[in-house]
Amino acid sequence: MRKVWQLTLLGILLCTLVMLPLTGSCQLEETLPLPVFSPQEQGVLNLWDTGPITLDPAISSEMTSHTYVMQIFSGLVHLDSESRPAPDIAESWQRSNDGKTYTFYLRKGVKFHNGREVTAQDFKYSWERACSPETGSQTAATYLGDIAGVNDMLEGKATEINGVEVIDDYTLRVTINAPKAYFLAKLTYPTAFVIDKANAESGKEWWHKPNGTGPFKLKQWKPGEVLILEANELYYRHPVSIKQAVFHLLAGMPMAMYEMDKIDVAPVWQYHIDRVTDENGPFYKELAIFPELSLFYMGFNTQKPPFDDTNIRQAFCHAINKERIIKLTQKGMVTKADGILPPNMPGYNQSLQGLDYNVAKAKSLIASSKYGSVANLPPITITDSGWGGNIPEYLGAIIQDWQQNLGVEVTVRQLEPEIFPYYLKEEVNEIFVSGWIADYPDPQDFLDILFHTGSEYNYGNYSNPDVDALLDQAAVEPDDAVRFTIYQQAEQKIIDEAACLPLWFGTSYILVKPYVKNYKLDAQGIPTLSEVYIEK
Repeated sequence: MRKVWQLTLLGILLCTLVMLPLTGSCQLEETLPLPVFSPQEQGVLNLWDTGPITLDPAISSEMTSHTYVMQIFSGLVHLDSESRPAPDIAESWQRSNDGKTYTFYLRKGVKFHNGREVTAQDFKYSWERACSPETGSQTAATYLGDIAGVNDMLEGKATEINGVEVIDDYTLRVTINAPKAYFLAKLTYPTAFVIDKANAESGKEWWHKPNGTGPFKLKQWKPGEVLILEANELYYRHPVSIKQAVFHLLAGMPMAMYEMDKIDVAPVWQYHIDRVTDENGPFYKELAIFPELSLFYMGFNTQKPPFDDTNIRQAFCHAINKERIIKLTQKGMVTKADGILPPNMPGYNQSLQGLDYNVAKAKSLIASSKYGSVANLPPITITDSGWGGNIPEYLGAIIQDWQQNLGVEVTVRQLEPEIFPYYLKEEVNEIFVSGWIADYPDPQDFLDILFHTGSEYNYGNYSNPDVDALLDQAAVEPDDAVRFTIYQQAEQKIIDEAACLPLWFGTSYILVKPYVKNYKLDAQGIPTLSEVYIEK
């Protein structure tokens, strides 16, 4: 989900435990003491997490916040179990013959948490607020930018989106600038969710007490300690089985908490993978594995020396032994990536030619570059997420390969994880560490968003007119088979030019107590808590 993830949960935990608590408080019902729950209290699901950075759907752009935003808010459409757009607050819609106009018909009786009914005007307000320059959304251009008039609002040239028309309380007409096969899928992203105007205009930190429409309401939040979601009794789609989801924020190591029955679900990291995959061990039957449509990669700042030279970018890609690094540092929990699109993604190209490990070729490319020798390269710094100089093992191995194979010295500069996804564009050095999880299962969500010239998330400033032309052609191609072939051509060009260094595709490993039923992670790694029930 358009979302960027930079640091494993383990890294966040280890870093955060040595930091002072965040300043300020987002606690609701502050007169209440922190709750103490029995791990098997009726209807209560106990979870571990780091906590959100924001609960504003127009601002949220990373997984940690999305996990909560997706429970508290909702939109016109959502992704079903097959990751296809399906009705949500809009019970149906019609598409014009030219593919440029969508008419959405809202369910009647959908209410915000405070009981006020949702209307089409609420969506128009929500989208225009997201596109207002004052909001400062980094996601509005990407996920709402196909709508006619959005760019004018983003640039401050208009005060409303002329492509969004309220027909009546339950009918919304949306006009886009060209027929796009993936437009509906974009509306499943939080930027397109509906918010309550009175709530949003109640103060700068209104989202500390959000009035959403999702299956859960925010009951209590004390950063670094606890966040409690309680079932929304007004939820319009189906009754929610669990009464409360209690997130114990940075409360300790999740594996230990799981063993002591303090939490019902725990993420599994490399340090414990051998224990939980032992078929004769106590955890094997409680292990759940969910594929992710995700890519972890290192990006090159293509407009800044030395990575303004394609030969240098290619050399750095050829100079690391990905298979060895993955085997030593990831313990088989990920899959080596040669390209951008993960397996199971429509348009995945099994025949894609990656830049393999070849030290001799890497040295030859440097000699052929405009720099001629590593001695002429300027200083190179990697922008990463973290605190206190604690460099992840995989990153240390990559840096060591570059040093041993090329004779290049590389330094690391860390940004605090809570600001990394929101300030990377302004702070990026010569190389940056990043990741991407699909917002929706379409090649456009990776290739266009990450590598099209001028894209908000094109942090490496990669620009190739030929690639742009292919991406623009694919965007309006109605035949999926043809469209995917065009995307594959664009992907191969992006890899050939070493716009980035793909590292691996991810998989989620979690432990789930036997009495917790239907706990699943979607392709983004986010649980659908409204489907969970606890069996006693």
